[in-house]
Amino acid sequence: MSVIKADGVSIRYITGDFKDIGLKEFVVRKLKRNYKVTEFWADRNISFSLEQGDMLGIIGTNGAGKSTLLKAVSGIMIPTEGHMEINGSVAALLELASGFDGELTVRENTYLRGAMLGYTRKFMNEKYDEIIAFAELKDFQERPFKQLSSGMKSRLAFSIACLVNPDILILDEVLSVGDGAFRKKSGNKMKEILKSGVTGILVSHSIAQVRELCNKILWLDHGKQIAFTDEAELYCNAYEEFLVTRKLPQNAADVQAMSKAFLKRQAAEREKARRTEAQKLQAILEEKGGDAAIEAAENVLRKYRPQLLRDNE
Repeated sequence: MSVIKADGVSIRYITGDFKDIGLKEFVVRKLKRNYKVTEFWADRNISFSLEQGDMLGIIGTNGAGKSTLLKAVSGIMIPTEGHMEINGSVAALLELASGFDGELTVRENTYLRGAMLGYTRKFMNEKYDEIIAFAELKDFQERPFKQLSSGMKSRLAFSIACLVNPDILILDEVLSVGDGAFRKKSGNKMKEILKSGVTGILVSHSIAQVRELCNKILWLDHGKQIAFTDEAELYCNAYEEFLVTRKLPQNAADVQAMSKAFLKRQAAEREKARRTEAQKLQAILEEKGGDAAIEAAENVLRKYRPQLLRDNE
């Protein structure tokens, strides 16, 4: 049985109905026969399924429908059409500051967020010290939440979601916040969580993160499903090529061609970088010589041919 299964999911927004314009204006427009609504389909006919331990990376440019789809998975929104089947408890990080009260302390907000996720006070008592330690907020426990930086807020939200025990973990751009050290720590934590059998969904504009963490890919564009696949590396390559050319693949052959074009482009960029470094080295050799030239040569070798240095140590 799938942990998450989406079958023909479509989500529609309606603007201009009586909820937007008010009952009085609605009646007036009806009488004047000037009443109309505008439909916008954020997602259209999306289908995918995830098993226990899968990590799905949802990729697509802004406005592709990624965050809207996550709201349907987390139960915040009900699909207009189609069916979403969820088997397990869900912890979702869709907006970094959502579910927190700025006037409450970090300690109080930790328990509040835990309660919103359905965990008992006893369970949160057991996990509290671990959550605070992972979020690196030991010295801020009694400080009002509103006084924290955005990075601190995101660390706390991520820590609560990851250190409790959901069956499904949903992350929307939260692994790209915080400093480099915390991003590395959060990435390692995600790998640990996935090994424990948790099913995850990640939305990120960092394709490197998607490559590292995800074994399945869902590619969306303006609400339409371009692909759902377990060929993560191939489709990440094709997507990065799309970001350059803005041409969507029409079939599997197009995906293969786009992936090859991306790899060729990467190789050309690496070769260009090597030539640039070689030119810099040559200039140093001609200008200075001596120790500066030796140091520059070592830097170039360390970056592009580290094996040569190891062989001569």
